[in-house]
Amino acid sequence: MAADLRSLAAVISSEINARPDQAKAAIELLDEGATVPFIARYRKEVTGGLDDTQLRNLAERLVYLRELEARRDTIVESINGQGKMTDELMAKIAKAGTKAELEDLYLPYKPKRRTRAEIARERGLGPLAEAILADRSREPAALAEGFISADVPDVKTALEGARDIVAEGISENADLLGKLRAHMRGAALLKAKVVDGKQASGEKFSDYFDHSERWATAPGHRALAMLRGWNEEVLTLVIEADAETASPNKPVERMIAAAYEIGNSRPGDRWLMEVASWTWRVKLSMSLSLDLMRELRERAEEEAIHVFARNLKDLLLAAPAGSRPTMGLDPGIRTGVKVAVTDTTGKVVATSTVYPFQPRNDVRGAQLELASLIRKHNVELISIGNGTGSRETEKLVADMLADLPAPKPTKVIVSEAGASVYSASETAALEFPNLDVSLRGAVSIARRLQDPLAELVKIEPKSIGVGQYQHDVDQQKLSRSLDAVVEDAVNAVGVDLNTASAPLLSRVSGLGASIADAIVKHRDSEGRFESRRDLLKVARLGQRTFEQCAGFLRIRDGKEPLDASSVHPEAYGVAKKIVAACGRDLRSLMGDSAVLKAVDPRQFIDDKFGLPTVKDILAELEKPGRDPRPSFKTATFAEGVHEISDLTPGMILEGTVTNVAAFGAFVDIGVHQDGLVHVSQLADRFVKDPHEVVKAGDVVKVRVVEVDAKRKRIGLSMRKDDGSQTPAPRGESRGQPVRGQNDRRSAPSKPESQGAFGAALAEAMKRK
Repeated sequence: MAADLRSLAAVISSEINARPDQAKAAIELLDEGATVPFIARYRKEVTGGLDDTQLRNLAERLVYLRELEARRDTIVESINGQGKMTDELMAKIAKAGTKAELEDLYLPYKPKRRTRAEIARERGLGPLAEAILADRSREPAALAEGFISADVPDVKTALEGARDIVAEGISENADLLGKLRAHMRGAALLKAKVVDGKQASGEKFSDYFDHSERWATAPGHRALAMLRGWNEEVLTLVIEADAETASPNKPVERMIAAAYEIGNSRPGDRWLMEVASWTWRVKLSMSLSLDLMRELRERAEEEAIHVFARNLKDLLLAAPAGSRPTMGLDPGIRTGVKVAVTDTTGKVVATSTVYPFQPRNDVRGAQLELASLIRKHNVELISIGNGTGSRETEKLVADMLADLPAPKPTKVIVSEAGASVYSASETAALEFPNLDVSLRGAVSIARRLQDPLAELVKIEPKSIGVGQYQHDVDQQKLSRSLDAVVEDAVNAVGVDLNTASAPLLSRVSGLGASIADAIVKHRDSEGRFESRRDLLKVARLGQRTFEQCAGFLRIRDGKEPLDASSVHPEAYGVAKKIVAACGRDLRSLMGDSAVLKAVDPRQFIDDKFGLPTVKDILAELEKPGRDPRPSFKTATFAEGVHEISDLTPGMILEGTVTNVAAFGAFVDIGVHQDGLVHVSQLADRFVKDPHEVVKAGDVVKVRVVEVDAKRKRIGLSMRKDDGSQTPAPRGESRGQPVRGQNDRRSAPSKPESQGAFGAALAEAMKRK
């Protein structure tokens, strides 16, 4: 009974704000092997213009719905095999829209170990349970006397068996379970308590030692913090359905009573009410609490994955410094500062290690070595990793640059997240087989300034470290989401076919690692590609793959000028009709905005290419090979501000956003320690989502609000007022920081009372 394509499209279309025919067309393309970037860019007429976000949501939802259909088929087959399927049950199974609803319906038929209810039935007590339910006016104890036997020695045993049978029926009532679960979602409280004796060892969870909030509104970062405390056996975590109800007769028990029409005057009703209360306490409260705990985790994980994905996208699409000779410095104290110089293409031309810090303290020798490399290779940029020793290294470079004649290189602090992972990776070993592992990080630091995207794709996305509780979430879902982000970023920018590395090529639509390697091998053996069509000469790269990848690959100064643009080869005919209508040579027309803006796109529509594609072609001819990334700029750190002790409240500083979490943004202001701009301090208005205001890589101006050198805590504000009108709301302040650049902090102690913002800051700045 698997759902057909039309019904799947109908469900998904309502969720992604699209028409069913649009969703159906997109599903068909995905099933044929088309990628999301290809569909979003080159099949707008087919899908009615669905964008990449809609398509990603569609693809993710499609996976869930198909898993749901597969499970539905399995359940139907199982129940049919037992000979227990009815028309009514089949209708309910067909209507179930979630896995939870399906499992509720399957519960009475699911093979399981012998239950207490099954044992009671084997002892002949099924009719007793039915009799009590059927005639509430009779005293259950009197009815039970007729069921005493060798297996049932007394009335008490008989009634316990009947209770077990009735309780199992209540516990497997799908309609009732759905209502109870819905009630709990709206009314339940999430309560955390510290385990006795774990106060000291679990101090990082101190915000939750005695904590209570509504399950429905618990933010993801707080939920994950509590779940981690639970897993580490520091906290107990419970979900209470009716904690705010003072009456001993709880709403959940009244709901069970209503489902079985249990009154309070007849003997049978009174007995059944006791059974209902017992069933809730012993069976349902635990199972439904676990269901809600699972939902809470899934909801929190989804939020955390979303945060990670957005931060990763911002980092990948950060402004490239471009093709300029660059020196990369990987700071180190005792082990020395690793140095790598790359040319305009990113090729390594020199490496070295200098020891300006303890124990050697060879400051002069280090500066002479760096100056020599700068002169020899005409270095224009100096990229300094932001790890331990970064500010000491930056000061070393600044002092050296002061003595150099103009023009002087520009120094930039960059994130070194993932550089150590790359250094020890197989990719780095293949790329630099004769280069020491410690120096590969310096190469990565240099290249990620020249082109962040091209370098960061070599690192597993999870290792880049801009996520929130990334190790606590479903790793498969996380990988799938982050891989999608990388794919979208690479294809949005486009890839130079003649210079791209295999890892970068492998992220292009339709290509994978093996074909990317084949392209590089072909390029190495046969020389540069002169046209996109030359790709068809690559081993195992067929027409279908060519269709998917060609539009995202660029060839500069090739035989065909359009190969340098994002115009797909299949649409070259349309582009050339436009050129002919303008009466110009293609090369002279490309980039001539005045002429191209005067062209009426409607006159070039045909049976295959509609208005969206023609408009895209005109836009690309106007700005061929345009890069969607912003222009390159860097933060200028304040002179004389090198340590947290140099900060005072009221200072106005410039910094770079290193990470964005649900509760605010972390900003590197050049003192080894990222400061936190709490969500309440991001703007002179209410901000629900920090991503509305900032993203990773942004250069921002901040005001120092709080400084606690002992606890290594820096509070910053981007508000133009003093922030006093909008204190951090308690409900949104709790949480732990994301992993990443800001992990240079050490764990602070529990703060003293310093007002709402101070408390919020302390909570957010704690280590995970």
